[in-house]
Amino acid sequence: MQVKDRVLAQLEAHRGTYFSGEALAQRLQVSRNAVWKAISQLRESGYPIAALPRRGYCLDADSALLSAQSIARYITVPGLRLEVRQQVTSTNTLLRQRADEGEAEGLVLAAVEQTAGRGRRGHSFFSPPDTGLYLSVLLRPQLSAQDALLLTTCAAAAVALAIEACAGVDAQIKWVNDVFCRGKKVCGILTEAALDLESGGLQYAIVGMGVNLFPPPAGFPQDLPEAGAVYDRRPQGLESRSQLAGEILNRFFAFYPHLEARPFFQDYRARSLVLGREVTILEGTETRTALALDLNRDFSLQVREADGREHALSSGEVRVKLPQP
Repeated sequence: MQVKDRVLAQLEAHRGTYFSGEALAQRLQVSRNAVWKAISQLRESGYPIAALPRRGYCLDADSALLSAQSIARYITVPGLRLEVRQQVTSTNTLLRQRADEGEAEGLVLAAVEQTAGRGRRGHSFFSPPDTGLYLSVLLRPQLSAQDALLLTTCAAAAVALAIEACAGVDAQIKWVNDVFCRGKKVCGILTEAALDLESGGLQYAIVGMGVNLFPPPAGFPQDLPEAGAVYDRRPQGLESRSQLAGEILNRFFAFYPHLEARPFFQDYRARSLVLGREVTILEGTETRTALALDLNRDFSLQVREADGREHALSSGEVRVKLPQP
């Protein structure tokens, strides 16, 4: 761990408390000059570190900046390895590279901004700086390829529950991977995997979650009419991103060891945005309407077509027209 990360960890653990350069140097067993350089690097990265004569350095107690240390304060899951970047192309893309290089399960990569965020079906994911949480997890599950959908639905349930716990707003899930609040999409989930051809199971999986926390200063692009945010505005004095990241990870990894038992099924079903509604089914270039009847235990969507035929959708995409608030 670099000196700047060790300095940040000390300041994060004691927010609002001043430490002299000498005290930090003694705690970390480095020179005062190394501490000064670390403080300078952290400030250049945007961390609001105050400095007062005869008192030393202090991290603003109300800072909402994202860091591995700030997320770790909310984590109850042992063994996770957290990395935070200010800007990436895509957290999923970078974790896939790490997975291909042999990185073990449990690495979590979060970012403040994505320049090439990706969604399902080749869509881009709008990932502006400082208003969202972009988070990917590297997994190596003992799971067949046909059960990979469980990772996506597990993540959707974890995100919805975490939003409700942290923000106090109701969250709903649009089959299969989008989370909505107040009729607007606030989260998209992208699961990507590599197949082990010998076993037929997954070699690894990357589960990426992009959450819009606050509206961007200029608003959402006009070509994203369904986009919304968890909070109407940035909360004051709240580590919203770090808290939400920790809560998502805690809930996801509470479910993850028991995927085949589907302990999150009822949480997911109870928050369904589509059940009982008319949906538009997109398959390839074709679209058609159907009534969403129920969610099956394998998370396939039971629908009734216009001709009365009932069947289960296990893949594809559905759209639903929501009443405007």
